[in-house]
Amino acid sequence: MTNSAAQAKAPSSQNLLGIGQVLARLRPEFPDLTPSKLRFLEERKLIRPARTESGYRKFSPKDLERLRLVLTMQRDQYLPLKVIRSFLADLDAGRNPEVPGSSTGPIPTILVSERKMKKEDLARAAGATPQLLADAISAALIAPAEFYGEQSLGVLKALAELQRSGIEPRHLRGLRAAVERDLSLIESALVPIARRNDPASRARVNELAKEIAGNLEVVRTNLIRGAISRLGG
Repeated sequence: MTNSAAQAKAPSSQNLLGIGQVLARLRPEFPDLTPSKLRFLEERKLIRPARTESGYRKFSPKDLERLRLVLTMQRDQYLPLKVIRSFLADLDAGRNPEVPGSSTGPIPTILVSERKMKKEDLARAAGATPQLLADAISAALIAPAEFYGEQSLGVLKALAELQRSGIEPRHLRGLRAAVERDLSLIESALVPIARRNDPASRARVNELAKEIAGNLEVVRTNLIRGAISRLGG
């Protein structure tokens, strides 16, 4: 292959982004994103940025889209990295997999855009009353904010359905206590890594916490399904 042909196939350096530029673009959506976390995701083979001759990481527009997808799946669904990696492998193989843990079917694009809604817009989109949203915030089931995203919308939709069955947000305060117990378990499991207190360890603690939370959710869901099947029997 000639040098000119190789250059034609290589991505234009004008389209490549350094770590600082990637952080500037994604931190408005993902405030906890750090250089250490980017390196951690690369070590886990979730992203594959190019390298310059000097060893600097360079991200293409496709790398940026892939990174946004990984971070969105972590944030919104608390999926373990190995589940996300398997999903990405299916995408890379040309398959059209369903988003893990979702009943919405395949995602139409790797780019994920999230709506930002005020309280009244959130309640309207969820088919809920403003009072139900206020009760959900009071019960610490939805965090108060100026704008709300898809995650809050999903929670409020679920609460609206529960309300139709006579279950109000005040009945779910115990869920918050259960979350605190799970958090205590997670913190205890990560103490040895957290004690190192260096950037790489902090990034690893963050990712492992999400993986443990995802695994706890799998166990909890299985227990609930088992209890429901016994009720039906």
